[in-house]
Amino acid sequence: MFWPGMGDPTKRKQTIKFLLMTAVIAISVGVTSSLIQGQISLDDPLKNCINERVIKYKIAANLEVFIDNQKIEIPANVGFTELCQKSLYTISNDGVIHAEWEKEYAFEIGHFLWIWDFPLRDMDQSKSKILVNDKESMDFIRTQMLDGYTYKAKFISKKYDNSKDNDFLPPPIDD
Repeated sequence: MFWPGMGDPTKRKQTIKFLLMTAVIAISVGVTSSLIQGQISLDDPLKNCINERVIKYKIAANLEVFIDNQKIEIPANVGFTELCQKSLYTISNDGVIHAEWEKEYAFEIGHFLWIWDFPLRDMDQSKSKILVNDKESMDFIRTQMLDGYTYKAKFISKKYDNSKDNDFLPPPIDD
């Protein structure tokens, strides 16, 4: 079977030349894009390690996470790998989140959830909420972390059956 443009030797040569030029252009665009994005993300605290940086901005906040009305423990050492310490991290499992960077940065609760690899896609975001000092935030995971504040993240999973939260017996009769 002959592919289009491959039967005649001159057409074959032109087709191969066209394919090679297209491949070179595509690879050039890909490499250039990667280099540009690498330069842009040099100052992104969510993508860089803080190990060798001069840190001037430090905050800490307390976070409690509930999934389907069950408290979930935030593990110790979130944000740490063998060679890298991220700008958002935990030291212990007490729920204190630390955020550090070279200059002031608007860290959000969602940034920490991303670094933690929290399964946000498994949650029903229309039924979930974030409380800041016991007041609901309209910004949900985009709620900014502020030093010393307390946050409660109440997530409802997509698989959650809320019928078990309701008691179908009649209310007790007061004597």
